[in-house]
Amino acid sequence: MSTIHWTEADTVHSAQWHSESAAAAPAQITVADDRMRADTAYRLACRGTALLWRGDFHNARQLLRALSRRIDRKPVPAGAGPAESFHLYRRARGQRARVLGRLIVELEPDHSLALRRAPDVRQACTEVYGSAHEPMVIALTELLGAIGAHEWRENGVVVPALGTRIHPHYGVFSPVRGEYVDLVAAAPLPARHHTAFDLGTGTGVLAAVLARRGVGHIVATDINPRALACARDNIDRLGLTSRIDVQGPGLYPHGRAHLIVCNPPWLPVRPTSTGVYDQESAMLRAFLADLPAHLEPGGEGWLVLSDLAERLGLRTRTELLTAIDSAGLRVIDRIDTRPHHSRPRDTTDPFHAVRAAEVTSLWRLATRIPCQHPKFIKGTG
Repeated sequence: MSTIHWTEADTVHSAQWHSESAAAAPAQITVADDRMRADTAYRLACRGTALLWRGDFHNARQLLRALSRRIDRKPVPAGAGPAESFHLYRRARGQRARVLGRLIVELEPDHSLALRRAPDVRQACTEVYGSAHEPMVIALTELLGAIGAHEWRENGVVVPALGTRIHPHYGVFSPVRGEYVDLVAAAPLPARHHTAFDLGTGTGVLAAVLARRGVGHIVATDINPRALACARDNIDRLGLTSRIDVQGPGLYPHGRAHLIVCNPPWLPVRPTSTGVYDQESAMLRAFLADLPAHLEPGGEGWLVLSDLAERLGLRTRTELLTAIDSAGLRVIDRIDTRPHHSRPRDTTDPFHAVRAAEVTSLWRLATRIPCQHPKFIKGTG
């Protein structure tokens, strides 16, 4: 955290600045309330001035929507190909987030919000920031994200493959896209499946699916402390703590397993959100490179991966197959499915055609059988 300062009613104030996305602390701050017009707010935000809101909470949300409309009037330029268009789109979305992030609010020492008609945000903020001790200033967009995450956590997400709900935490990828869960729920298990690893477990949903399918003992790992806490919470809710051991932070646990499952982030670009981006395919490559050393004889590795990166020109199928081969692995089978979510049907999405063609696959991998030199084969030379 860093300390920010502003002048209000001829008095200099200060508070701690916090941003979950590591946004820089604002250097210029002006106090804003219900009297500020949207055009004025937009002009100031575009110039880099943060607006510390002191008006009505619902009016702040309306102002945020007004800023969004003004930003969205400027079309995102198209690139020479899908990859360039994607990078230009991400750049525009990043700039959009920075401008919207300049509407800021102050949390009291107990994480309450002292604005008219403000909801009680203390529990939502405690789940994100931990116990409160002093005032803190954050972007309104981040606060709304915390409120939304709290609601997801309270209500949960229905997972048909489990016949129950999974409760995602803030900063942990939610299993709202069910196709990858359905693939793991339906793929044929190895003949021996007493043990399994679920790498990058997130909410713990895939570990729970494997347990429900009869795998005796599962180790679920993640590098994200929030994911580890989330997975433990869900495993406990499902009554599976005796069969699923959550470990981390790290990718691979010690030892070997009959089945190792990994659903890495699908897009090999610099991360801006949880569960979607895997810069330079680092997690994917680490999973493949170390898989042979952790598989029991006759075991399988299941790689669950969308081909969206290939369709966007961010990675080629040849690169994926080369990484599999270089790790000493072979493909036993590939099970494909189409996305069930609503994005492919959204014709306003600039990547509508790409998303409509997207295929998510479960690659069943095994170690290659070492080739025997003829002189070592019985009955030869």
